[in-house]
Amino acid sequence: MRVLMTSLAVEAHFNGAVPLAWALRAAGHEVRVAGQPALTEAITRAGLTAVPVGTDHTHHELVRELGAELTGFYRDIDLTGERGDDYLALKGANTLLTATFYAQANNDPMVDELVDYARYWRPDLVIWEPFTFAGAVAARASGAAHARLLWGPDLFLRVRRAFRDQMERLPRELHDDTLEEWLTWTLGRFGCDFDEETVVGQWDIDQMPAGIRLPLGRPTVPMRYVPYNGRSVVPAWLREPPRRPRICLTLGITSRDMAYPDRISLGELLEAVAELDVEIVATLTAAQRAEVARVPDNTRVTDFVPMHALLPSCSAVVHHGGAGTWSTAAACGVPQLVIADMWDNVYRARRLADLGAGLFLPPERLTVAGLRDGLEQLLTKPSFREDAERLRAEMTAEPSPADVVPALEELTRRHRTGRR
Repeated sequence: MRVLMTSLAVEAHFNGAVPLAWALRAAGHEVRVAGQPALTEAITRAGLTAVPVGTDHTHHELVRELGAELTGFYRDIDLTGERGDDYLALKGANTLLTATFYAQANNDPMVDELVDYARYWRPDLVIWEPFTFAGAVAARASGAAHARLLWGPDLFLRVRRAFRDQMERLPRELHDDTLEEWLTWTLGRFGCDFDEETVVGQWDIDQMPAGIRLPLGRPTVPMRYVPYNGRSVVPAWLREPPRRPRICLTLGITSRDMAYPDRISLGELLEAVAELDVEIVATLTAAQRAEVARVPDNTRVTDFVPMHALLPSCSAVVHHGGAGTWSTAAACGVPQLVIADMWDNVYRARRLADLGAGLFLPPERLTVAGLRDGLEQLLTKPSFREDAERLRAEMTAEPSPADVVPALEELTRRHRTGRR
């Protein structure tokens, strides 16, 4: 069958799709990956066939232009429902996210060219990154089956349902769903109608382990997370076993692409570990390195090292809670200290702590002493490593990307409409 995969141009969001794309190719299916031109190099670097569509999105520029006002709003969005599902807050989040993120990441030229390509190439299945609604539009316009490939717990759908449930209780004239309005207009340009399937896909491919996955009653194909870190080379120093406990410190690759200002002082992070009898590997860009006045003697600074090669040698990892870093550490059975402050990062950090496989430190409560104490706990209490190993075993028990291909073939046969 022909499989069209698509993602907005954020490399960290695309990386989670690569192992499944390889598995589909190895099973004999034809796979092409469509994305904005800025994603083309990442696609071809993964050994996949790229289809550049439209123009690059301007979300990054919008974040830089609006600065702290927008990023502060993003950080205030509660996707977990822990603060209560206030209707006005949910409505405000839906409205602003549609205007500043969803419609920006899926700009009109990108949607138009993706639909044109889908109608030309006629895929049987479209697999789309959860915020790349253009994939659902292209599937609807071309008659293909379509599924979301989740890289994190489905907090978006949890919030979407809470918002829609509360909106439906209001009189019809008070209904106001900006995401539905935008997608209705977008689909209408191609002679198609809106329904919630355009927002959530026909089924999900979920890479989260069972203990992290949200029980939302969706048709779901569980799939094991397989780390992919882009073009990777194992450096010579990593071939020698560490002489002291090794700790990885990283803020992930999304922080390099996005304009969200760090709420974490790198200098304080390094100060916290300077006196520990450990080896620190800090992955910092030149710009991030320039923020640090002094690099401790026990710290190795490197611009990039593949996490799947580094983390098996580590006793702990300190990071921002991003999906790729969190999942790779979990897949390697490494205790984590997560400094998270946004969206699904916070949820994953809290669930990790609940499972005993690590600690969660919100940035507003982060101190040098607190970070040092947290790392000492991870290094000295065997329960953290034991629970991290249990989480790793839970992840590896899920079907591999190769194992889920037959399920995707069957679901595609059921769902494609054949509209051309």
